Amino acid sequence: MEIKLKPIGIIHSPYKSRDEAPITYGEGREISEIEVYPEFEEGLADIEGFSHLVILFFLHKSPSSPLTVYPPFDRPTPRGVFATRAPDRPNPIGLSYVELVERKGRFLKVRGLDAIDGTPLIDIKPYIPALDNIEGVRLGWAEGKFKRG
Repeated sequence: MEIKLKPIGIIHSPYKSRDEAPITYGEGREISEIEVYPEFEEGLADIEGFSHLVILFFLHKSPSSPLTVYPPFDRPTPRGVFATRAPDRPNPIGLSYVELVERKGRFLKVRGLDAIDGTPLIDIKPYIPALDNIEGVRLGWAEGKFKRG
């Protein structure tokens, strides 16, 4: 089976390299701009009514796809890549929850995005607490490693 994804836009962010970007979404409070390509602008109808969005993007600067990684929150313990949020993965797809600051036509200003400048945009979805919050979550090795949640 072949899977083909077509970028629907591009991300313009203050982060010019992976080293500059926050380790994960929500850490940075910088404003980024999401440019949706003209042929997809109609799909933004009604988006300004949402305060937060889920952004999916292609991690185009991920050089490899190791199956074991060393999370920055748990060094020096190696973990399986699918048990982490590491950017280097077999299918390098990134996900961020962001605050929608403003919409101007096909451009969205968002806060909290951890993508680097020039990252291809795959999809945008509204964040809906009743659908996106999950009760009874277990955090595995990550239990107690984070300030939030």
